[in-house]
Amino acid sequence: MKKAVFLAAVLTFASCKKESQEPFGKSEETTETSSEGESAKAKTPLDLGKEIFEGRGNCTSCHQPDQKVIGPSIQEIAKIYKDKKGDIATFLKGNADPIVDPSQFAVMQTNFAITKEMSDEELKAIEAYIYSYSK
Repeated sequence: MKKAVFLAAVLTFASCKKESQEPFGKSEETTETSSEGESAKAKTPLDLGKEIFEGRGNCTSCHQPDQKVIGPSIQEIAKIYKDKKGDIATFLKGNADPIVDPSQFAVMQTNFAITKEMSDEELKAIEAYIYSYSK
């Protein structure tokens, strides 16, 4: 019985965590969140667009800068949208017809689940990144 009480006391002691000595209203989690938010705001649209395009947007799986893989190259997309005065952000929301390679539209539609959840700022950032490849 003494062993059970001792074990319970040890487990209780081990599960207690030391409280932070920070002033009231300021925690580590809040500090991390605010510093991340500040760094995200400090990014240029081009940097944010590149980060999304190469990361969670999953765009690089089909689009490379200067060669066609599954979808057209980023250079081709930028040139055609610029020439035809298209709106990439509207297309990524699923509210515009494809103008670059309509035959690949069915493949692109699978990514609309990702892009439709993005903010206007994020979509405009992707657009800025794509247009950075226009010549």
